[in-house]
Amino acid sequence: MNKAPSFGHSGFLMESPAALQQSASRRGPALVAGALWLAAGLSAGYWVLQFMGRSAVTPVTTVATAPPSADPMAVARTLGAVPVAAVGAAPAPAAPARYVLLGVVATGTDGGAALIAVDSQPPRPYRVGASIDGGLVLQAVTRRTVRLGPALDAPSSMELSLPEKATAPS
Repeated sequence: MNKAPSFGHSGFLMESPAALQQSASRRGPALVAGALWLAAGLSAGYWVLQFMGRSAVTPVTTVATAPPSADPMAVARTLGAVPVAAVGAAPAPAAPARYVLLGVVATGTDGGAALIAVDSQPPRPYRVGASIDGGLVLQAVTRRTVRLGPALDAPSSMELSLPEKATAPS
């Protein structure tokens, strides 16, 4: 005897609990098989991409380079020094000075830095308060001069000035 399908009060077809259990037991192995085939396909694709993407190993050679050296004259020009040849009209000193001021960077009243050459060596930058060869300390930096002394708060014992800018002949 065929049993007519029963409809619930919402209008949907209602299956018996035994029918639901029988269809679930048929879908279980199909879902497990599908998940296994998906995993196998993804694994195979991963390994194919791994082998296709590899190339022969090429060693990379590096060449050691020397660190760049600073050009003292370029730094001096950047800080505002005038080349000695451009001064021209300035009288030559009788004896070479031990300290030569080549450039200044004045920042406020208590800050700044100066580019000073000591004993014809390449110029080095010094900040206010820094010790300079010979027991002197850079005390103050102004627009065109610096003051040196034995200590930061001691009286100045030396003042260095930038050379005057040369004017072009008219």
